Amino acid sequence: MSSNPVAETVASLMPRAKEELAALVAFKSVADFDQFPRSESVGAANWIAAALRAEGFEDVALLDTPDGTQSVYGYLPGPEGAKTVLLYAHYDVQPPLDEAGWDTPPFELTERDGRWYGRGAADCKGGVLMHLLALRALKADGGVPVHVKVIAEGSEEQGTGGLERYAEQHPELLAADTVVIGDTGNFRVGLPTVTSTLRGMTLVRVKVDTLEGNLHSGQFGGAAPDALAALIRVLDSLRAEDGSTTVDGLASDSTWEGLAYDEEQFRRDAKVLHGVELIGSGSVADRIWARPAVTVLGIDCPPVVGATPSVQAGARALVSLRVPPGVDAGEATKLLRAHLESHTPWGARVEVEQIGQGQAFRADTTSPAYQAMADAMAVAYPGQEMQYAGQGGSIPLCNTLAALYPEAEILLIGLSEPEAQIHAVNESVSPQELERLSVAEALFLRNYAAG
Repeated sequence: MSSNPVAETVASLMPRAKEELAALVAFKSVADFDQFPRSESVGAANWIAAALRAEGFEDVALLDTPDGTQSVYGYLPGPEGAKTVLLYAHYDVQPPLDEAGWDTPPFELTERDGRWYGRGAADCKGGVLMHLLALRALKADGGVPVHVKVIAEGSEEQGTGGLERYAEQHPELLAADTVVIGDTGNFRVGLPTVTSTLRGMTLVRVKVDTLEGNLHSGQFGGAAPDALAALIRVLDSLRAEDGSTTVDGLASDSTWEGLAYDEEQFRRDAKVLHGVELIGSGSVADRIWARPAVTVLGIDCPPVVGATPSVQAGARALVSLRVPPGVDAGEATKLLRAHLESHTPWGARVEVEQIGQGQAFRADTTSPAYQAMADAMAVAYPGQEMQYAGQGGSIPLCNTLAALYPEAEILLIGLSEPEAQIHAVNESVSPQELERLSVAEALFLRNYAAG
């Protein structure tokens, strides 16, 4: 990339980018204010707003979204008559989980073995820096050739839909000819990839009650209905013997036609323990990109330490269901609710509460923006051709934008390749990927403007 002025500028900006990413990672911006102070998210939002103002953005604002969080917006005018591109990232992050499991502090960006470690480094505070680097490189080499809108969401990881609702209430705000969602990632480090599909999701809390209060297991166990055992039974009903997701009425036999995912490579990427089998049937790509997948995210029950010999009167679980393109998330929620209710044993009382929901997404990869991105990635990644992959995760905003702006082209790129271990302990970002993708985004904006 050394003969390209844009690439040279991005390379020269990387030390600054590391310092800025460290400052942004330091904010504990988990949008669950029962666990983390709201001030941490506010601090991150203000940091991004200040960075946009420093780059000449106008109309910079912290938008109060209906879910009680804030998204950061800014507008950078380009040449008269130019196209408009919306650049998206999010600054909220997943909780660090078990901080003791991290090799270095989760909210302190730390360089180790050629990668930068910290919660949000890849997902998706690194995406904020990717956008800033691309714009800075263009400004240093003749200017930004398009109008640019930036939106940094404050609650993407929670799935609470704040930005989607805000966009629907202010449809002119995020209108653009093309949208670049900086929240996915390459199939592997060094292989430029755009994400062409996203699974949707629904998130429910299921509560099972059987008794007025806990009972002594020696005195009543064996006849008294155990709410925790009932919950375990109903959760187990969501999987077949091979681990495939089984929700009554929900199809689970779709196939993926596109980039293949080698099973041994997946085992390495997922860090599956030796001797442990993968779950499900079909190809790996079928399972993670084209079919529904249920995950029990958490269970409320007594911890092992301090547990008493009691029959449990009540128990709760948080259940996530990922749904592939072609399946309506609302319909999937109805099927999941009906399944949980019908499979709860012993006449136990069951309540199912929906917490979040997002629709699946499928991009139009034949659009001119995709050709502009393919040309840009060929320069940023010499000798590599842009690949198309699915993504098992969900970005509900994509469908909202597609519905609001049906003529807009939507591209998904980002820093969350397998080694990044997003949502897990020891999340990290490859600085080489940050550099190359920033170059690709800058060249894309130039190619798109000229197209």
